[in-house]
Amino acid sequence: MNDLEGLARLIRYFSLVSTTEAGSGHPTSSLSAADLMTGLMFGGTFRYDLDDPLHPNNDRLIFSKGHASPLFYALWAATGEVSGKELMTLRKFGSPLEGHPTRAFRYTEAASGSLGQGLSVGVGMALNAKYLDKLPYRTYVLLGDSEMAEGSVWEAMELAAWYKLNNLIGIVDVNRLGQRGETMYGHDLSVYKSRIAAFGWETIVIDGHHLPQIRTAFEQAARSTDKPVMIIARTLKGKGVSFIEDKNGWHGKALKKDELERALDELGPGDSELRGTVPRPEDRRPPATPSRMATPLSYRADKPVSPRHAYGTALERIFPQFPDIVVLDAEVSNSTYSEIFRNRFPKRFFEMFIAEQNMVGAALGLSLRGKIPFVSTFAAFLTRAADQIRMSQYSSANIKFCGSHAGVSIGEDGSSQMGLEDIALFRTILGSAVLYPSDAVSTERLVEEMAWHAGMVYLRTTRKDLPVLYRNDEAFWIGGSKVLRSNRKDRATVVAAGITLHEALKAYDELKKAGILVRIIDLYSVKPVDVATLRHAAFETGVIITVEDHFAEGGIADAVRTALSKHPVPIHALAVRAMPKSGKPDELLDYEEISWKAIVEAVKQVKG
Repeated sequence: MNDLEGLARLIRYFSLVSTTEAGSGHPTSSLSAADLMTGLMFGGTFRYDLDDPLHPNNDRLIFSKGHASPLFYALWAATGEVSGKELMTLRKFGSPLEGHPTRAFRYTEAASGSLGQGLSVGVGMALNAKYLDKLPYRTYVLLGDSEMAEGSVWEAMELAAWYKLNNLIGIVDVNRLGQRGETMYGHDLSVYKSRIAAFGWETIVIDGHHLPQIRTAFEQAARSTDKPVMIIARTLKGKGVSFIEDKNGWHGKALKKDELERALDELGPGDSELRGTVPRPEDRRPPATPSRMATPLSYRADKPVSPRHAYGTALERIFPQFPDIVVLDAEVSNSTYSEIFRNRFPKRFFEMFIAEQNMVGAALGLSLRGKIPFVSTFAAFLTRAADQIRMSQYSSANIKFCGSHAGVSIGEDGSSQMGLEDIALFRTILGSAVLYPSDAVSTERLVEEMAWHAGMVYLRTTRKDLPVLYRNDEAFWIGGSKVLRSNRKDRATVVAAGITLHEALKAYDELKKAGILVRIIDLYSVKPVDVATLRHAAFETGVIITVEDHFAEGGIADAVRTALSKHPVPIHALAVRAMPKSGKPDELLDYEEISWKAIVEAVKQVKG
């Protein structure tokens, strides 16, 4: 049996001395949850193989209140897995013990610190355990009371209840004080209890500093049969040190050395050699699923197909080859056509409803448990989850995004539905790939490339049925492009993707009638971009014209400019520059001056 009181004192000691050594950090936020986390990790319900953080049946622990990272590292120090010397590297350059947890630290499940996201990640991990891997591990998420104001927390709560995730346990550290003062409800735990219960969760209200209550609460939570559980704990910020306990103005402030001495005197003598034990999990692993080759493509050249439809067909076709695929959609699967996959493989599909932030967070959780999540909704609505997408990069996520209904070419639905910022958003993500296919064949091949690729990938799909441009056996790869029209006498190069590629091909035919030859490049990989092909075209034709159904900032034109920054060449960008409105697709392409007519005019102007 672990000495919980002694371990809690030791963990407070570690949290205080490490932040004072660093000269920064959040010791008061760590002290408030120290008893809660001691009771969890060392009370007997949490199971973890300390020698194997990657064991598939380890319980998962996510610090959604990532600023309490000194506590997080102190917990592992109390197991003996982090040395005192390593603990003193907190927040120092090159240390894995960063200011907020990242995957550089071997026991971190997911990077955290942008509040309101950890519970969604926990939803993904719990979905994986219950419905995919069929493993008994539990996922625990520590939340702060301040972040309970974030809508994404409640998105996660309603979905967890919908899927009956009784293996998901949240802990709200209600310490009353946020960064600048009291939180919305202070210490009124009845508000948290009623609201969380209304979302379909079992609630357990406790004194977050009473170790027997804490231990009993975790034992009760582990017995839940059909609901997720939220432990709502009344705590005091800075608990254990009188001059900072429940005092405003200490958030994010480390104690000075003389203050640390006073604090340690108040904590009293402890056993610095004390270490806690954590029971190991059952050695259970998910069943191996054999893979087999995907079937070949069979598109007809005389039958137009929308890229969004090809996306759904591709998922269904390649799943046997990639059995770790799981598909998530935000209640638009009959428009993104992920319903094709859902109808064939319903147990690998999760309806996430219209809650895009939680959908992305859950996808991260699934990714971190070894799945290949494909996430789809309208391109415009992925921007709603920009912070979740941004945070996923810090966990080295392997998420595949599909944004359909992109650009003004969607037509009558109007500007609110037109994804016009999506390429820019995904291009900014470190190490991401951004793909923009122009027909059914390229869409299917690029979906397959997405599944092979390790990392975050965004695929932009067009709503409209488009002619099939490529043979069924055509090869595509991330970082490539296709030159569709080329001649030694080309007077300009037109770079396009998606629907504007078809406009460029119409412009080519019209210009050819006037004796003007232009090169046409399908820039289906917007990031990474095919620098060699662009450079060669710039050298041979002397001018580049980009045309895209996207705002001018951050899209194809900027990708081309960056690629050719060391090779000066005139680059003329046709993009969405006027305020979009409802209308027929062709009317809108003309209105935004990205249609074949505008391309013809642009070529004539730049070449005189």
